[in-house]
Amino acid sequence: MTSLLGGGFVWLWERAKRTRAVNRRATFFGVRPGQTCLVVLGNKYNAPGTAHYRDVRAVVELTLLVGELGCHVSVESGDFRGSNGDRTEFCVGGPTGGANPRTGGHLTAHLPGVVIHPYDVTRPDSVAIEVGGEKYLFDRGNQEYALVAKFTPAESVRPVFLVAGQTSVANLAAIHFLRREYAKVARQLSSVERFCLLIKVSGIGTYEHHRAEFVREVSLAAFED
Repeated sequence: MTSLLGGGFVWLWERAKRTRAVNRRATFFGVRPGQTCLVVLGNKYNAPGTAHYRDVRAVVELTLLVGELGCHVSVESGDFRGSNGDRTEFCVGGPTGGANPRTGGHLTAHLPGVVIHPYDVTRPDSVAIEVGGEKYLFDRGNQEYALVAKFTPAESVRPVFLVAGQTSVANLAAIHFLRREYAKVARQLSSVERFCLLIKVSGIGTYEHHRAEFVREVSLAAFED
């Protein structure tokens, strides 16, 4: 009897531990078990109507993530208009070159402190992400950045989770990294309800999207008008 009771308590403790971990993960990404999440996927640069295969892989990562949390996925293009309403939205891809117009709209409406510079090979800050006066430069195929933000529009009841990478590699790297390291990142944020942070991916020629790291939180500068 003692062994049975001891085993039962261990099982209940392990189950409660797993439940807490799932709940923390769901809170970080802003989802609720059983809901349908909206994924807004951008176009391949200068190729309307097509998606880069790495962005498709990023959607697969998101689908696996929300599936693990008991959610479903609906996918729309970056031309999607309207509120995300009661669906958590994952918006993937930067606005450069019209790749994801919805990202550009989100940045203008909710992150006035963020500037993503246009593509211009004659300028050193081409595609740079600028927040609070600091520029995170684009070094294609070597070192790239992704801006990740979570916020809830006034007209919605569920948040938007925005991933705006300098390229599709950075998009995929950010999602892949946060899927594994969200708990470590969450401990470094001032709030998991609304935040803006930067992820750096380096050694791309050797490691592709697998060498990513948390750089810093930039919530205060990003959200202030």
